[in-house]
Amino acid sequence: MKKLWIPLAALLVSTPVTAQMNHGDAASLAGIRALNETARGYITAAAEQVTEANFAFKPTPEVRSFGQLLGHVANSGYAFCAGATGEKAPTVPNAEKLATKAEIVSALKASFAYCDKAYAMDAMRLGEKLDFFGQPHTRLSVLAFNMGHNFEHYGNIVTYMRLKGMVPPSSMPGGN
Repeated sequence: MKKLWIPLAALLVSTPVTAQMNHGDAASLAGIRALNETARGYITAAAEQVTEANFAFKPTPEVRSFGQLLGHVANSGYAFCAGATGEKAPTVPNAEKLATKAEIVSALKASFAYCDKAYAMDAMRLGEKLDFFGQPHTRLSVLAFNMGHNFEHYGNIVTYMRLKGMVPPSSMPGGN
């Protein structure tokens, strides 16, 4: 659990700072990219670790199932990363409505791959201002928001897995 505090603390520090960064802050992007790669690694490993039957698991009736939660992460990745690059998000099936583990894991990986180009953005574009969800942001702050969103939902994933008696990827030996 304490392993999640470092990325979450980085998010809290990076979000206000990113609004003030100049266009050439490649080091900040590298840090956000590295944290996002950690989050997506944990999310992907968890998706692969959980059984197909447990993709339907809901801790309570009011929340998403494990599979729907992963689908939400996949859907959101397109919105965040298209927003950061200024592109229109591609038209893809709603991953929250996919039926099988294979479909959901595939959608999740495709969303992460789509985001790779946003995280590879030219550093000179990072400070450009844009409107995201009705609020002013920089391209870099949208990527920081995406990284934080991924860690937020990894925290949900950890809870789901613990309720099923599973050890999440970040708590496994070598899980950092």
